[in-house]
Amino acid sequence: MGEMTDYIAGIDEPDRSAMAEVQRAALDLVPDAVEGVSYGMPALRYRDRPLLSVMQAKGHIGLYPYSPAVVDAVAGELGGYSFSKGTIRFTADHPLPDGLVDRIVALRRDEIDAASDR
Repeated sequence: MGEMTDYIAGIDEPDRSAMAEVQRAALDLVPDAVEGVSYGMPALRYRDRPLLSVMQAKGHIGLYPYSPAVVDAVAGELGGYSFSKGTIRFTADHPLPDGLVDRIVALRRDEIDAASDR
């Protein structure tokens, strides 16, 4: 296993399942992503850059796409969720829709690809 998988495995339900679903969606879209650590958080990394992290916090789960531009791009779809320039907060009772998670992951992947291809 890896850092993110191990971290998620140590979380109690129902947050564990909600977090594992985000990880699964990310790996489905970016199968080349590997587990590692970014900014001290267990993360998925792609092309040696952080793709995303998902962490449990008091009262919510934080999704960190490591990109204010990605959060800004989906801000119009985040009605009912709390977010800031680097974090999208959700709960197991109010998870992010699969399509939105896919869009966040795809935007971050494309951002990394664009920066790596320069």
